[in-house]
Amino acid sequence: VQLQASGGGLVQAGGSLRLSCSASGRTFSSYTMGWFRQAPGKEREFVSYISWTGYSIDYADSVKGRFTISRDNAKNTVYLQMNSLKPEDTAVYYCAATVRCENFCEYHYWGQGTLVTVSS
Repeated sequence: VQLQASGGGLVQAGGSLRLSCSASGRTFSSYTMGWFRQAPGKEREFVSYISWTGYSIDYADSVKGRFTISRDNAKNTVYLQMNSLKPEDTAVYYCAATVRCENFCEYHYWGQGTLVTVSS
C-alpha cells in the first residue's frame, strides 16, 4: 500500500488542522492506520491509531481530548483532526499502516510526512 499524507501547514496556537492520509489499493478496510510525529531533534513518537475494524482507537496522552482520528473506507482515507494546537505539536506528521492488527501494532508501511507548525 502507498500512503500520501496531506493537510499540514502553519497555524497559531489554539487553532485547528485536519490531516488526511490517502491509501492506494482496494484493501484499505483491512489496514490498521496510525499517525506518528517527529519534532526537530527528537525521536518519532506515536500520536494515534485506529484499527482495521474501527473498534480500537488510542491516543498519546499528550493529544488526548484535542485530537480525533477517523477513517472513511469508501475514500481510502484516514483523518487526524487536531484542535487546540500547541507549539509543542510542531512536528512532521507521518501516517502508517499495517494489516489487520487490533492493538500493539507494528507498522510496515509509511507515508511521507506533512509538516505542522504551530506558532505561539
